[in-house]
Amino acid sequence: MRTGDPLPEVGDVLTALATGLWHWNTATGEVRVDAGAARLLGLPAEPALLTEAQVRARLHPVDWNEITGVVQLAVAEGTLAEVRIRIMDEQGHLVRVVRSRSKPSFDTVRKTYELTGTLQEVAEPTPGTPAGRSAVTGEWRRSREACLVDAGRALAEARSTEEVLRVAAGLSMPGFSPDGLAVFGVSGDRLTVVGHHGQPHSDMNSFVNMPLDTDYPAAEVVRTGRAVYLSSPEQYRSRYPLTWPLAERYGRRSWAFLPLTVAGRPMGAWMAAFAYPVAFTPDERSVLTTVARMLAQALSRAGAAETQRELTDGLQRSMLPVLGPEIPGMGIAARYVPTGGGLQVGGDWYDMIPLPGGRFALVIGDVQGHDVRAAGLMGQLRIALRAYAAEGHRPDAVLARASHFFHGLTASEDDPGAMRFATCYYAEVDPTTGTVESARAGHLDPVVRMADGTALIRATAGGLPLGIDPDSDYPTTRLALEPGDTLMLCTDGLVETGGHDLHSGWDRLRVILERHEGDLEELADALVQAVHGPSSHHTTGPLADRREDDIALLLLCRQGEGCGCGDSPVIRTPVRRTMLTVAQAEPERIATARQHLRDLLHDWPSADQLDAAVLLLSEMLTNVLVHTDADALLVAEVTGEPGERRIRVEVTDSGDDLPHKRRPGEMASSGRGLMLVEMLADAWGVAPRGAGKSIWYEVYESTDPDPDAGRGGAPEGDFEPA
Repeated sequence: MRTGDPLPEVGDVLTALATGLWHWNTATGEVRVDAGAARLLGLPAEPALLTEAQVRARLHPVDWNEITGVVQLAVAEGTLAEVRIRIMDEQGHLVRVVRSRSKPSFDTVRKTYELTGTLQEVAEPTPGTPAGRSAVTGEWRRSREACLVDAGRALAEARSTEEVLRVAAGLSMPGFSPDGLAVFGVSGDRLTVVGHHGQPHSDMNSFVNMPLDTDYPAAEVVRTGRAVYLSSPEQYRSRYPLTWPLAERYGRRSWAFLPLTVAGRPMGAWMAAFAYPVAFTPDERSVLTTVARMLAQALSRAGAAETQRELTDGLQRSMLPVLGPEIPGMGIAARYVPTGGGLQVGGDWYDMIPLPGGRFALVIGDVQGHDVRAAGLMGQLRIALRAYAAEGHRPDAVLARASHFFHGLTASEDDPGAMRFATCYYAEVDPTTGTVESARAGHLDPVVRMADGTALIRATAGGLPLGIDPDSDYPTTRLALEPGDTLMLCTDGLVETGGHDLHSGWDRLRVILERHEGDLEELADALVQAVHGPSSHHTTGPLADRREDDIALLLLCRQGEGCGCGDSPVIRTPVRRTMLTVAQAEPERIATARQHLRDLLHDWPSADQLDAAVLLLSEMLTNVLVHTDADALLVAEVTGEPGERRIRVEVTDSGDDLPHKRRPGEMASSGRGLMLVEMLADAWGVAPRGAGKSIWYEVYESTDPDPDAGRGGAPEGDFEPA
């Protein structure tokens, strides 16, 4: 080439130098390569437009992660990004090593990078050499800092000794990654092996329970607190001739033994062994020392956390009962899951108490707080409840006495903030009749899954949580479990975990209850998995910042068709029933009754019929509360096969006055109750009940979603309205 001749094209120069050109835009996720770069990536030697995923598939996973850090650092410092990359084939075998140099730019608005650079094949450096020590970034110091940042982040996130050891085994130190690791601990005056990587488990037996005065590098490190570096087998053999035969069979070429020091005291030693000679320069020793310090802190945190978890979990589970022997005609399952974070101990509990005459009591509750004091108070409260139940008290008396007892435990004039309360649900069960008599102290209402799969929240009368008012009253509610019914009791952790409130959490659980067809144990597992299982992140609620809580769960079924107990297939029976008492002093429970009826008719095809049935119920309950001094008892029952079902609603009270039809004027505000019943019900009637009366109506299922209203069925029974 003579002076004055034009310069060759850039592409010709790059081709002559076996150098490829590439362009990467992270905004579009596309990488454009010329023929030379495509060849170096193991692709056909022709220009191509690739996706990031296609390029990433050709690179070693470790190197892809390094590229991101190098690019960010180059942008921050305004320098070139230089990185060595290992190109892999489809089988994961190394094809070649290339060096990439690029000048990245960063779009501060779109937060994207754009890079144009070159690829050129280089020889693989020998491990342990200066070139090997800069194999990733070309700059030892920059690579060392990146390694230490990654190691610190990974070790800080490790929560157990096993996780710490796994992170240590996966550390990729710049230019001299070890292929064998071992962590030694101290037990008394002997050396123990906490964990290791790179050698068979049986081969470590020789190092277990080795006395600390043994002529072995790890023992010396623990005794003196000073690191030991051995750059060659000859150096190992000359310094530790007695234990050299133990290390010789592994075929390693260099070793580093570093103290694991916490609060100035060696708690063990870390061994890093290399399959090639390492000189252990000051830079290399600095990296190893820093990693050893982080490893010691991580092991100390993990050990303390494991000891705490073991202690608190054992404390909590020692306070939970073992369910008693099998109960004829009944099935029972329970779960407890500590999930509150911090101390894995809290105030949630459940209990099963045998009572005279074959009866038994179920108790579930939650003491305020999530600490050791909450667990201690829970244990004392559980013992008190057992004592009151054994004395033969009814549910209301058991909770009243427990509230007085708990108030005395927690009330303090010196420290009003130390006062605690507890929610509780106490139920006595008669397995022969399926009758459940319960009292509730601020706890969640129970749920009943009927034999046909319909799940209803059963509203029960209740009082204040235990401990708030020592003189609180706790009214008793009675419900009956039909054959095939399942009763669910739980603490709020099962409902609210995942950021849910009571409504959205119940919707999530209701799907599991109504669709599950396994036995009771499988149902308990399914409910817990719905909250904590792999798919639970799909059903997060609106309160994402809500703290997680412990879970206590009790399931009781009265065996029969549809309960799912045993190995027999589930047979759904077309019967649903609900009962509810509306007291004179609780008119707000009319809304609860309406919701009960809507839940009972959740799959009723006609919305008009559903609205009519709810309207009639509201009218009948209001009539009792307004025109009598008595409480109202609601019994609603759905019978028949789908398509031919009927709903019968009966409201009973102890009043003597029988209702009668009136002809109110246009401006009258009342007097239309029986007229509505006659217009909207398929059949209805009023019957005296000795001391009191009962008024009922029936609605027959219509497959037409919008049937004509006003069928005006004739009244039945022994009372003819006037």
